[in-house]
Amino acid sequence: MLNVKNVMLLIIGLTLFSGCIREKAQERDHMIIATLDQANEYVDMHPSFAKAFDFLRQENLANLPPGRYDLDGDRLYCTVSMDSGKTRQEARLEAHRKYIDIQYVIAGDEEMGWRPSAQCSDIHTPYDDAKDILFYNDEIKTWSTVPPGSFVIFTPQDAHAPMVGKGEIHKVVCKILQ
Repeated sequence: MLNVKNVMLLIIGLTLFSGCIREKAQERDHMIIATLDQANEYVDMHPSFAKAFDFLRQENLANLPPGRYDLDGDRLYCTVSMDSGKTRQEARLEAHRKYIDIQYVIAGDEEMGWRPSAQCSDIHTPYDDAKDILFYNDEIKTWSTVPPGSFVIFTPQDAHAPMVGKGEIHKVVCKILQ
């Protein structure tokens, strides 16, 4: 059933993933943060989101060893990691052109920085097509705490600085080809 919320999510999804309306996506002034319990509100944004969220909901997720898990080859894969957090000063904005990230925090206190990619101009490391990543020196516009059980969605319109925090951060990054 279509209600105002579903219509808005559909409009947001079309805006974010349509090359024709790219300017609208760049107007967002925040990143998308939600809990895994709210994931169903976002599955319509991309055909592979449902499969990614199913992976994140699995009962033994916290017990999976670090590494890559292919769900649909290079079109959808998830990487489990456990790494030490870094300081805000060490964090650098990164952006992707081909992939959307769903970054899910399993354990640890993670903070993520964000800035619209369209507002980034000071390139630290040029785009690497093979790794689908570039890094910026630009100032981070927004910092948000992402508690365990929460995820963030980063599109190519989102430059982001993950892995900021004290202690070990256990997380999963799902990479979804646009």
